[in-house]
Amino acid sequence: MNTTLDDILTRRSVRKFKPELPDRETLEQIIEAGLYAASGHGMQSSIIVAITDKKLRDRLMEMNRLIGGWQEGFDPFYGAPAVLLVLADKSNPNHVYDGSLTMGNMMLATHALGLGSCWINRAREEFDSEEGKEILHELGIEGDWEGIGHCIVGFPEGDEPKPVPRKPGRVFWVE
Repeated sequence: MNTTLDDILTRRSVRKFKPELPDRETLEQIIEAGLYAASGHGMQSSIIVAITDKKLRDRLMEMNRLIGGWQEGFDPFYGAPAVLLVLADKSNPNHVYDGSLTMGNMMLATHALGLGSCWINRAREEFDSEEGKEILHELGIEGDWEGIGHCIVGFPEGDEPKPVPRKPGRVFWVE
């Protein structure tokens, strides 16, 4: 089978990670795949914030935990040491779609490189908040950005998740 198709069919969301951080070169390859995602009118309206700093990672994790309503001590990033945050320019009417394709490309690239990933939601709520806007300002990121998602990345711990059967009745042919 074609390796791209194989990666699409075998990628699974990982929810348990080893604490070791992937090397920067590997993370850069994943980010590059995200930057090559299709975008409406070629506008390339999404940006990626690569977070390997544990202090910032934990700050975002805590914001995400509070938004999700989980108990103290729960890590909604499942121990992943790297977070590739995708934000998209709100002024572009295709920003959510463009950012979603960026996330998808990065998750496929992560799998192709032998790592695990998972899309973690609540980025929109994080970066609509004053604290989220403050974080972007501290990082020197100006503009009106919507949080699309967190692509958590790391070395999977444990067995690879098994595929879930595909639901029937999701394809309609018109010939």
